[in-house]
Amino acid sequence: MTENTLHHDYPQIWKRYTPMETLKRYLGYAAIVFIAVWSVSNLEIPWFYFLDAHVQAADLLERMVPPHWPFWRKIVDPLIETLHIATLGTVFTVFIAFPIAILSARNTTFNRTTWFIGRLILVTSRSVNTVVWGLLFVAIFGPGPVAGIFSVAARSIGFVGKLIAEAIEEIDHGAVEAIEATGASGLKVLLIGVLPQVMPVIMGTIIYRWDINIRESTVLGFVGAGGIGIVLYSSINLFAWHEVSVILLSIFGVVIVSEYLSIKVRSKIT
Repeated sequence: MTENTLHHDYPQIWKRYTPMETLKRYLGYAAIVFIAVWSVSNLEIPWFYFLDAHVQAADLLERMVPPHWPFWRKIVDPLIETLHIATLGTVFTVFIAFPIAILSARNTTFNRTTWFIGRLILVTSRSVNTVVWGLLFVAIFGPGPVAGIFSVAARSIGFVGKLIAEAIEEIDHGAVEAIEATGASGLKVLLIGVLPQVMPVIMGTIIYRWDINIRESTVLGFVGAGGIGIVLYSSINLFAWHEVSVILLSIFGVVIVSEYLSIKVRSKIT
């Protein structure tokens, strides 16, 4: 073979990004750093508190150890109430989020207006924190677990509904068209053609959300929405740190168990 047949116009140095792409990346990094510095400078953080922060943390830990274990008897009922709030709030979410997800999915909604309404509900639900929902429902229903249940459900609707709506938009449309060709009603198409395809997503999302709701329900008592948070808030105000450590360890144990159950159940579904 001659020298000409062996010659190829390969680049001498391979580069992952072009000079323009590299410039854009560095400009993006610089923008992130600028926004971070600008945000911190506007917070007016008292940095001198950080000088003895480790001393304060060690002092607080010393006050919490050893935990006052007999206090456990007083937190069993509030802890169970927290589980009930999370569970019932999740159950209500199932019945509310699915219809809203149908309205929010482009292939099952009625028109653009209903799609906009469904998306607006999902965005509103996710935009408001569970504690803020708790404040609103405490004002409506008064202090207690009822306000906690509705606040958990109000926050969960946006999370669950969004994931279900996305799953509905990704279903196999061939199965749906085949059922529609038989002359089935819209409800039957939904129950036979759509629901079975998204059922694994619904179950997995609900279980995952239940796990999250248990964690969020532990602080609803701070605003009077029931659960273990009421006892925790009271112990903190009384500086009863030995009791606080018992409550925190109990919450940690419940969260670990719920996480384990969530992983096991979701592994069975998928």
